[in-house]
Amino acid sequence: MSLTKKIIAYSPLLKGRIKPDYNLKNIFEIDINELKKKNIKGIFFDLDSTITVSKSAKFTDKTRAFIKSLEDNGFKLAIISNNYSDKYIEKVQKEIHIKIYYPAEKPQTEIIKKALNDLDIKAYECAMVGDRPVTDILAGYNAGMMTVLVDGIDAENENLPTRFIRRIERLTIKK
Repeated sequence: MSLTKKIIAYSPLLKGRIKPDYNLKNIFEIDINELKKKNIKGIFFDLDSTITVSKSAKFTDKTRAFIKSLEDNGFKLAIISNNYSDKYIEKVQKEIHIKIYYPAEKPQTEIIKKALNDLDIKAYECAMVGDRPVTDILAGYNAGMMTVLVDGIDAENENLPTRFIRRIERLTIKK
């Protein structure tokens, strides 16, 4: 699909209907104390490139330290994905102990519901952290979660068409 066709396909979703609660540059800007004040007890990360270097399935030391600080502060954590192969998921799972929910045949909201049930937590007590407004943020919003939009860990190294589409998505949502 050409870049123009992708943008046109996204355009109906990008008319200001998707508004994240927080629109941050990266996950490291997430304020743990602010989340606690809002009674957030669980954080669901989009797998994609939100917390991993996407192609290599590696976590940076900074990301590992951030995740550890969340755990040390009592947050329940899950990783949500609906678009990676079993092989990639296995690679990521070897890197980190947080459960990954990824049945690709189900909508992302269904995956979120399963994770909420497993962690015994309510959606309104959770934040969905992702790098795409039209997938991650929309899924979190539809599930009734607080939403946090961030750039990918490796965003500066993304190919130009992907980076361009992410910028279009970010510019067309309400901040």
